[in-house]
Amino acid sequence: MTSIFTGVPTDTGTGGNSLNTDLNKPFDKADMAWIMVAGSFVWLMVPGIGLLYSGLSRKKHALSLLWASIMTVAVVTFQWYWWGYSLVFSHTTRGHGFLGTLQFFGFKNVLGAPSAATTVPDILFAWFQGMFAMTTGILMVGGACERARLFPMMVFLFLFITIVYCPIACWTWNPSGWLAKLGALDYAGGGPVHICSGHGALIYALILGKRNDPLTKNGMPKYKPHSVTSVVLGTVLTWAGWIGGFNPGSAGNATIRAWYSAFSTNLAASCGALTWMFIDYFRCGHKWTTVGLCSGAIAGLVGITPAAGFVPLWASVIIGIVTAAGCNLAVDIKHLLRIDDGLDVYSLHGVGGCIGSVMTGIFAADYINALAGVEGAPISGGWINHHWKQVGYQLAALCSTVAWTCVVTACLLLIMDRIPFLRLRLRPEEEELGTDEAQIGEFTYDEEASYIPEPIRSKSIAEAPLPNIDDQIKTDNTSSSEVNSEPKETNTA
Repeated sequence: MTSIFTGVPTDTGTGGNSLNTDLNKPFDKADMAWIMVAGSFVWLMVPGIGLLYSGLSRKKHALSLLWASIMTVAVVTFQWYWWGYSLVFSHTTRGHGFLGTLQFFGFKNVLGAPSAATTVPDILFAWFQGMFAMTTGILMVGGACERARLFPMMVFLFLFITIVYCPIACWTWNPSGWLAKLGALDYAGGGPVHICSGHGALIYALILGKRNDPLTKNGMPKYKPHSVTSVVLGTVLTWAGWIGGFNPGSAGNATIRAWYSAFSTNLAASCGALTWMFIDYFRCGHKWTTVGLCSGAIAGLVGITPAAGFVPLWASVIIGIVTAAGCNLAVDIKHLLRIDDGLDVYSLHGVGGCIGSVMTGIFAADYINALAGVEGAPISGGWINHHWKQVGYQLAALCSTVAWTCVVTACLLLIMDRIPFLRLRLRPEEEELGTDEAQIGEFTYDEEASYIPEPIRSKSIAEAPLPNIDDQIKTDNTSSSEVNSEPKETNTA
């Protein structure tokens, strides 16, 4: 049976009645397929960042950071469905482009009407942009490294994405947002993702206080990564997600501009990796550090994010080098500020996002943006197009994002910490025990805990630990050995 579609797709509501209207007709199927694949690549960045963070932490906290990545996917997906997408990308806004309405609350009418990126429908654009909210969330919770209680972290994450991230994303990416109307350029999230998450992590770390370390009472605790292998694997997943979807997918279509931004992203990351590694070679006793190589790649990726679809390839080299050098030096800021940002989220994402945003205003070129063809909106470019105001617009976006993030994040955390069941930080004895054991009851490496946590049914069960099978085997072997070693009777008769 063949359906007969006589209806005409509309730009409002669901886009039409799917029973008599072909809702796919206004869209290019190649564009839709590409954005779906790109969003899936971005999803991989979330566990990738969790793996990176886990490798940088100590063993007793390693699992909690992997847990945080999967928790972020779940919490932010629900938030985005509940009202996040509507607050950012509703077709109308309130407060002169400050925040969206609840037009799409609970994904009401999110289906086939053109989205803020008119090349794809609302349902697909919501899928893609939800991944950016997840990435922002997992980056931000890195500021709580090794000392945060997990239930308050979940509550805070939901509130942070709602009250901090959603307004900034609306300002920047909604066509009615006030920064978008002002003329600020942000290709893939230098402000909403990196500046927002970096400064959010800084405030989170500040309010939690530094980790308990008797050896560094007057300084910042510093520990070696427990698994450089995890750091490398996390970087690989993150890098792949960035060049496979995060930046090229932000073109909103399958045009040359998307492919150009993919190469631009990879080039900036490579230059950043080499820059950080060479700086560390002279700062770290002439060693070619693997962690330095990975950190530089992340810094380069952060720096090129707001610029990838706007700048020529030669500018990507400069952005990668300058951002990596700036972020490397920014690592020392936490010692000056006395804020224990153990995973350097602020140094890499907060500082790197600011550098990338300003350099977008310098190097943005109208002819690179025009690679999107008829599907792109024209821009005036940056300084290389003699559009001198563009850096001012970028600074306005940067400063407003930093101010909103820091003030609102601090208010949220200070209020939460005064609610007894939302106390933010682990107790000293729990922190010493490790987040994994104190909060999760599972372990990444501890082979002695060879049991699976189960509900406690009675006091007697609680007092009787499960037998360790390894100890039982040793006991049996010892008993057998003792029997075999007993002197045998000899018949001397």
